[in-house]
Amino acid sequence: MNYCSSCGARVSLLIPEGDNRHRYVCENCNTIHYQNPKIVTGCIPQWQDRILLCKRAIEPRYGLWTLPAGFMENEETMLQGAARETAEEANAEVKNMQLFCVFSIAHINQVYTMYRGDLVNGLASAGEESLEVALLNENEIPWQQIAFQVIHETLRLYYRDKQQGNFKTHYGDLIKQDNGTYYVNYF
Repeated sequence: MNYCSSCGARVSLLIPEGDNRHRYVCENCNTIHYQNPKIVTGCIPQWQDRILLCKRAIEPRYGLWTLPAGFMENEETMLQGAARETAEEANAEVKNMQLFCVFSIAHINQVYTMYRGDLVNGLASAGEESLEVALLNENEIPWQQIAFQVIHETLRLYYRDKQQGNFKTHYGDLIKQDNGTYYVNYF
């Protein structure tokens, strides 16, 4: 950040009085520009014994598979955001949504919230951000072509809970290791 969005003056990176982190501060109007994690919300749309995946038509990870998810918008709840993303990416409606997992991903400043929901009438088609959509059984999931580690982990937990016949809410930190692999710390 170079300029204040409030008055247009140059900003400085410093620790404001009473704070403990570097922040961009406008010394002209004294505005402190906080930069906080982004919230991503999405859904596991379920239909009979299958779930809906979307093949990405945008970067990052163009052409790989994911669950419908994206950044929350202002003035919406996480649940509304998950339903909106499902509608945008898969032209699909979901109902009976329940929180399934929350992952903090500190190295990219994101928090993921994923819901389980029932796909209305099993209907879906590719939205603007998807090349295609597919309703898949567990043995059809293209595990090597999943776009994001957090989605891979979400799917792994989903199928584990499904096999045990008991869905619960999961919480954890997805931690990227120096060698590029991930570690999940559940709590």
